Amino acid sequence: MAQTPHEWLLQADYDLETAECMLQAGRNIYAVFMVHLAVEKALKGVFHKKFGEMPPKTHNLIYLLQRIGEIPLESLGAFIVELDQASIATRYPEELASMATMYPVDRVLRIIAEGREVLLWVKKIF
Repeated sequence: MAQTPHEWLLQADYDLETAECMLQAGRNIYAVFMVHLAVEKALKGVFHKKFGEMPPKTHNLIYLLQRIGEIPLESLGAFIVELDQASIATRYPEELASMATMYPVDRVLRIIAEGREVLLWVKKIF
């Protein structure tokens, strides 16, 4: 687990870049998963900085957002809710073929772009 708040952000950036690589490789489900991981780590970095302690061991983005007490723009908040709901399905897909159809390239490009916006917002409040 990251030992400093800044390390969380470094890893979030790395994971977002990995999402782009997964998309290039045609691994769209993993691209979405990596965006979720990037946003999760970014929020955990804010938590770590704000409270001076390790963040909770959770993948729930909404819970992390509530815990840090920061309110993003409505569009970013809606995206975080959408990404949080995608987490379980991309982490443990019931059927790979049907899951793949849920994340065509254009949707994944949007998810990556919005994930990038969340990371920019986090860096502003950091």
